[in-house]
Amino acid sequence: MAELTFLESEIIVSKTDIKGRITYGNELFLKLAGYAEADILGKPHNIVRHPDMPRIIFKQLWDYIQAGKEINAYVVNKSKNGDHYWVLANVTPSYDSNGKIVAYYSVRRKPSEQALKVIKPLYKELLNAEKRGGMDASLKILATLLEKKGGRYDKFILSL
Repeated sequence: MAELTFLESEIIVSKTDIKGRITYGNELFLKLAGYAEADILGKPHNIVRHPDMPRIIFKQLWDYIQAGKEINAYVVNKSKNGDHYWVLANVTPSYDSNGKIVAYYSVRRKPSEQALKVIKPLYKELLNAEKRGGMDASLKILATLLEKKGGRYDKFILSL
């Protein structure tokens, strides 16, 4: 399967409800994911989850946004036909007038090749650890790395 790319000037945007179901996807999101809008609206956002994406990274992401914090994360997504594409995602909660989280926005940019040289082997190591010892095993690896890099996932990601 092919690795898809997009221009640095292009931005992928999607929005989900609080359960992670897609409520909006811009034209580039639909193109890279390989879905028509009618086929993807209401579907879980993990419809584009690539099997090479470590679960511990999604746990970090969900922990942040459900706590009302924005997060940046490198993510590899899968297209409908099996192709894949890497993104640097910024995911933020959206609030109603009472301060309750009602949705999540994800704005994704093209990741730098320099960052991917760090992320790809790290994610492979995390995924292998998950296969051997579950998410706890990958969490130990990630926690050790983050301890060396300042203690927080979001700061580590932005340092790349």
